[in-house]
Amino acid sequence: MSNASLTDAYALQVLELLAQEAPAADIEALLERARDAGVGPEQLERAECATRLGMSVLALFGHRQRREADLAALVDTARDLTYPHDFDSLLRVITRQARRLLGFDIAYISLLDETDGSWRIRTSEGETTALSVGLQVEPGYGFGDALTERNAAFWTADYLRDQRIQHSERMDKVVRAEGQRAILAVPLHRGGAPFGALYGSDRKVRHFTPNEAGLMRTLADLAAVAIDKSRVLDQVRADVSDLEDDSYRAQLSLTRMRGLVDTQRRLIDLVLGGSDLAAVTSAAGHALDGTLVVRDPSDRVLTATGEIPGLEEAAVTEAVLDAHAGGAPVMLAGGLWIVPLDARGENIGALILRPAGELTSEDEQLLQLAAQAVTMVLLLQRSTVIAEGPVRDELMEDLLADPPSRSQRQLMDRAERLGIDLCAEHVVVLARSEGGEQGRAAVWGSSYAHRMNGLKCVRAGCVVLLLPGCDASDAAHRVSAELSPLLNHSVSVAAAGPGRGAADVGRVYREALRCLDALTLLHGKGATAASSDLGFFGMLLSGDHDIDGFIASEIGPVLEYDNERSTELAKTLQAYFDSDRSPTYAAEVLHVHPNTVSRRLERITELLGPDWYKSQRALEIQLALKLQGTRQVLEARRPDRSRLRRGE
Repeated sequence: MSNASLTDAYALQVLELLAQEAPAADIEALLERARDAGVGPEQLERAECATRLGMSVLALFGHRQRREADLAALVDTARDLTYPHDFDSLLRVITRQARRLLGFDIAYISLLDETDGSWRIRTSEGETTALSVGLQVEPGYGFGDALTERNAAFWTADYLRDQRIQHSERMDKVVRAEGQRAILAVPLHRGGAPFGALYGSDRKVRHFTPNEAGLMRTLADLAAVAIDKSRVLDQVRADVSDLEDDSYRAQLSLTRMRGLVDTQRRLIDLVLGGSDLAAVTSAAGHALDGTLVVRDPSDRVLTATGEIPGLEEAAVTEAVLDAHAGGAPVMLAGGLWIVPLDARGENIGALILRPAGELTSEDEQLLQLAAQAVTMVLLLQRSTVIAEGPVRDELMEDLLADPPSRSQRQLMDRAERLGIDLCAEHVVVLARSEGGEQGRAAVWGSSYAHRMNGLKCVRAGCVVLLLPGCDASDAAHRVSAELSPLLNHSVSVAAAGPGRGAADVGRVYREALRCLDALTLLHGKGATAASSDLGFFGMLLSGDHDIDGFIASEIGPVLEYDNERSTELAKTLQAYFDSDRSPTYAAEVLHVHPNTVSRRLERITELLGPDWYKSQRALEIQLALKLQGTRQVLEARRPDRSRLRRGE
């Protein structure tokens, strides 16, 4: 075979191996066989040339395959980066892909702080210590300046030995701890200006190729776009969250405003519907979720929805003055609110609120509306008192007239038109000022009678009040407690009752008048009492001389005990007083042992109270015993009516 034929055959075999994608070892083995066959120098040279060309083609194939693999990996990376990630998750995805693409031991990202020009490592992948994340590199050290100035890739085969780098002790300490040698860094840029850097590092010396640097730069470009997108998405999410918060607050405010309007409508409906102060205050307290107290200018409580414990009166009084002076609510320590009740500059009282929680701006508006509603009720009540005053005074005068100027039916009809039930129990209270003018007392009496749903008139220098109720003593003390501070001088108050019906009003009034005269005769000016408080004197002053009532009030429990158990407590009590309060002498009179008398006296103490033997009370009890004994004697001497009918 000619030399040309041998060379062509050899070249054809190399092409066949390349077509079969045979490994480089098969091409090299083909050259070794040619050498072993003892071909000539010229043919051997041609065979070696064909072998070199084949190896070059094979290397080109490998390079292209690697490029295709890198591009495929980049495509996968780009796909991963397009998924929605939050900022930190995206940075972790980038560092993970950098390690996978270029086989780094460690990959991390640092971001540029535009305020001071320093670099701070934000995330890391593959580290063995916790020293790198959060590490700050000052300007001028590490790779930072090189990346900023060049805006291009920068690498070193051995970081700690590279004299091009301005070393920092803190940075070098971290590099040593991680065992890093070769480091490749590429900038992350936005609009041509770097804002961060992507790093890849190996724990052995490594000389990076331009292809590796280019691949890293391509990854960095993709990462920069994804980071920008992530930041935009984060900003959009933040904006959406802010809009949702604004929408929620707006919706909440709208709901509260609707509630405010509804509450305002309910309060106005209550006021216009003629509801009293207690009903309006209760509705306002429920809407405000708190305890409300309404006070008049003299700090008297007009109505309240509950108790406010720990209320410091001095602080409240000062706050009320501040509220009226400033014309605005005042908040005290502990969340207590004071709201002035003002009508054209006139102080008509204050509203005190103890809320369950902190008030919102809408709640503060509602508090102002509640104050306005309460003010309207107070003004309406004042107008009603002024309008109805003469009518009520005239009715009271007719009820007290002797002889009556109107029939009972007419009087009761007039009272019903004013909302007063004369058939219910009522008491009469007389208040006489012991100094100063009577005008203020009369004005107060009109307001008080209207507030208590009663009647008022002025007679013989006294304010006469007809009030519903059955406890004359309690009514008298209430009138005294409210009127005396208002007048700033003593007031004598007397009361009597109860009575029922129009006819009883005059009788109870005369009894109260006798009680007032008794207070004056006993040097009791400025005192307060009801006829029931005067004991035996009260019975004497009473128009019907209620002996049975007097006996029952003083020794009634003892008499009931004797009747129920057939005991002799009343007899023992009489013997005790007759024997100068000596249990021993009383035992002799009763023919019982002294211990028996002592036990009976203990039982009497349980029934009548511990002060029954004191001088004032003892006198009343002895009078009651005498009256009871006299009544029994008279009862025994009364002829038997059945015998009288038979003529015996």
